[in-house]
Amino acid sequence: MTRLPLLNAETAPEASRTRVEKAQANNGFLPNLIGILANSPASLETYMTVGEINSRSGLTLQEREVIQITAASVHGCDFCVAGHSAIALKKAGFNKEQTIALQQRRALGDIRLDALANFTKAVIISRGNVSDGELADIRSAGYSDEQILGVVLGISLATLCNFANNLAHNTLNPELEPYATGALTL
Repeated sequence: MTRLPLLNAETAPEASRTRVEKAQANNGFLPNLIGILANSPASLETYMTVGEINSRSGLTLQEREVIQITAASVHGCDFCVAGHSAIALKKAGFNKEQTIALQQRRALGDIRLDALANFTKAVIISRGNVSDGELADIRSAGYSDEQILGVVLGISLATLCNFANNLAHNTLNPELEPYATGALTL
């Protein structure tokens, strides 16, 4: 049971309705995250606007999903772990083994993506105050300064979603349950 109302296109404030309808059309269902964020038109607008901006961060979809799943896992947001695991499998080209590894914060076996996951964790844990060595590691994996700041952008997007879900005690939509941590099997 959520601690904040789950709204839909009929119950959301007028300023949220168009975005709620767009999210439902894009997903084929209304993610509970959107139902929670709809309580605050500004929060929902921020989520959707920053999400679009994040897609232009200089990072590939696969790299952005590494950031999103890693951040959700570190922040303890089961909803976002499941939601982004679905994207990882359906759109970003990850297989089940890789997705499970991301959920469990284990190595993927890809030097570049592993460096990205490690850097994402370091940024969150240190609140951006990573060590010189951690910054050197991400650079030596081939990431530019633009992409490194794109990691921070992705974490900021994840933080909004992760914290809103955690605050609300949001439940998983049935459509996302097959992608929850522990639900994926090899």
